[in-house]
Amino acid sequence: MTLPAFEALIDKDVRSAISEKLDAIEADWNVRILFAVESGSRAWGFPSPDSDYDVRFVYAHERDWYLSLTPGRDVIELPISDDLDINGWDLRKALNLLLKPNPVLLEWLSSPVRYRWSEAECRTLEALAVQVAHHFACRHHYLHLGQGQWQRHIAGREAVNYKKYFYVLRPALALRWSRSRPEPPPMNLQALVAGLRLEPPLVAEVARLLEAKAAAKETGDGPRISAIDDLIERELDIARNEQPQSAPGAHREAADQVFRDIVERRI
Repeated sequence: MTLPAFEALIDKDVRSAISEKLDAIEADWNVRILFAVESGSRAWGFPSPDSDYDVRFVYAHERDWYLSLTPGRDVIELPISDDLDINGWDLRKALNLLLKPNPVLLEWLSSPVRYRWSEAECRTLEALAVQVAHHFACRHHYLHLGQGQWQRHIAGREAVNYKKYFYVLRPALALRWSRSRPEPPPMNLQALVAGLRLEPPLVAEVARLLEAKAAAKETGDGPRISAIDDLIERELDIARNEQPQSAPGAHREAADQVFRDIVERRI
C-alpha cells in the first residue's frame, strides 16, 4: 500500500496574497528576500482543512546595515491575519543558527512549496546547510522535537490529536531516514515514507491516519495506533543513546564566506 499522493498545491489567490505581503516586507524593511517557503503541515504533507499557511523566509539587508555599531533586529514577524503566518530571519541569524548546529534552515530549503526562490543564492545556502547540519545535528534536532511532542501530547493518553501524532511521527521517520540513508531527510511525510520502504502494514496505518487528519479540523482526535507508537519509541530510543559526532562552529569560515558573497551580491 502507498500513501495518498501529496500535491503541494496552494490556491492562486493565497499565493497572490502571500506575494503581496512579501513585496511589502521588502519595501518596508529595505531587504532582499532570498527565499520564502511553506514550512508547516501544508508542506509536511498532512494539512487539515483549516490549517494556517506557515510562510518562512530568509532575507538580506544592504551591506551598510551590517556595518553599524548597534546590531539591528534580526527577525521580521507579521501579525497572523487571514490564516497567513509569515515571519523570517535575517541571513546572519540564519547562518549563526545553522552553525550551532541547528538544521531548521536545511529543512526550510527542502520545502516542496516555494513562494520565492533566488536560485544562485539558494544553491549556495543548500550546499553549506547540507555540509554543516547533516547527520548528528539533524538527529539531535529531530530527537528533541519528537521527544517534546511525545511527552506533551501522546504519552499516557488513550486518544490523541491527529495533528500532534504527526508532529511526533515525522521526526521519528526523519530519525530512521538519517540512520539508514546518507542524504538529509526530506521535509515531506510522503517522501519520507516512500524513501524508507516501511513494512506494508505500517504504511497502511499511516495512510489511514493521513485520511483521518485530512478530513478533520485541527482539533480532530483518535485512538493511539500501536504500530506507529512502536516505530516512534524505537527511533527516539536509538537516537537518545548516540554520542555527539560533530563540533559546533566547525564550518564558520565557510559560512562567513557565504554571508559576504550574498550580502555583497557576488553570487
